[in-house]
Amino acid sequence: MSNSALMQRDLKVLWHPCTQMKDHETLPLIPIRRGEGVWLEDFDGKRYIDAISSWWVNLFGHANPRINAAVKAQLDTLEHVLLAGFSHEPAIRLTEQLVQLTPAGLERCFFADNGSSAVEVALKMSFHYWRNRGRSKKTRFITLTNSYHGETLATLAVGDVALYKETYEPLLMKAITVPSPDCFLREEGESWADHSRKMFAHMERALAENADEVCAVIVEPLVQCAGNMRMFHPLYLELLRDACDRYGVHLIADEIAVGFGRTGTLFACEQAGISPDFMCLSKGLTGGYLPLSLTLTHELIYQAFYDDYEKLTAFLHSHSYTGNPLGCAAALATLEIFASDNVIERNRTTARQMGEAVTHLEQHPHVAEVRQTGMILAIEMIQDKASRTPYPWQERRGLRVYRHALEKGALLRPLGNVIYFMPPYVIEEEQIRQLALIATEGIELATRTD
Repeated sequence: MSNSALMQRDLKVLWHPCTQMKDHETLPLIPIRRGEGVWLEDFDGKRYIDAISSWWVNLFGHANPRINAAVKAQLDTLEHVLLAGFSHEPAIRLTEQLVQLTPAGLERCFFADNGSSAVEVALKMSFHYWRNRGRSKKTRFITLTNSYHGETLATLAVGDVALYKETYEPLLMKAITVPSPDCFLREEGESWADHSRKMFAHMERALAENADEVCAVIVEPLVQCAGNMRMFHPLYLELLRDACDRYGVHLIADEIAVGFGRTGTLFACEQAGISPDFMCLSKGLTGGYLPLSLTLTHELIYQAFYDDYEKLTAFLHSHSYTGNPLGCAAALATLEIFASDNVIERNRTTARQMGEAVTHLEQHPHVAEVRQTGMILAIEMIQDKASRTPYPWQERRGLRVYRHALEKGALLRPLGNVIYFMPPYVIEEEQIRQLALIATEGIELATRTD
């Protein structure tokens, strides 16, 4: 079986996500035969470093022996059972462990099966909480510009990336959108902390004016990943937690992309020393193996739904594969690796190596910024560095880097004009240097004026 043969079969029947399918008239589709560690191998035998963890999900490498063994063992025991009126030991163990690992006070866990669904659960649960408490006027949500929380209708409504949202605008509820603390936009000489503090004034104003009708504020802690990997200081989260408490509004932390060690701590909220009212988890939860998500919340919120059936206060939300045992087994194995392998400490070394490998690009005439938060590193290409004039999006400069990287054996799928590294944690220094070289070559090619 060859790449070409499989590609022809694929394009007759499959509609791929986040893709203009006409691109594949000229852009090769790459069927993958196997994975191992940071490597993906196609049907022609070519290997690619998975620099983006297959859309940010893979933590400990493809075909990780320990996670493989856990899933195989579970498969021989129980593949799935409904979680309404029934339970199973992997789901219980997983939620017990997550209650211990997440910020203090998150004591109740509600399963779903993907990131968007976890956010939907948090949005509905916050609204429903206020309704059960007699606060029926609370029906709105506050979000940040440039934010992304998923692609179902409610999650699009609280997101702000036009590429995904604009088409569906007529279908969406109206969120209150506040300027992001995105530190790329800070003034020259201004620190990340000072910029984040300054930008919080917008959130303070929005809460002061709208608290009576707002259920919750939703944020991606520290990194707006789909929003071109823009980053901000933990101080913003501290200020936000305090303000939500003062105004009687919930705080939803969407840690789907940034949780499980991506930002330098197990969860990004730890860096601000805060506990949200809802925390949404997915992606790395299963180490990149199976779709599974969780929304964690406080006992106080849980108790607002706990009553006689006739009161109709129950949270009647469900997914068929909620709490799937195979996904729970993969998640438990993932947490065991964190517990036994000193992962966070190792990641600090790996993150430093990533930063050092691309330091030279800070001086590149068409690189606006090299920024990093833990194991997330982003390189933003720009047309004019002095004026910060971006390249027209229609030129698709990032796609040029992507094509070059594929030729050289790396998966570096860009976000517009932003090239980023978000690799599995098992990546080695030699592979980091290889990625840095490929990215540098790609940026040189992509920013040529011819």
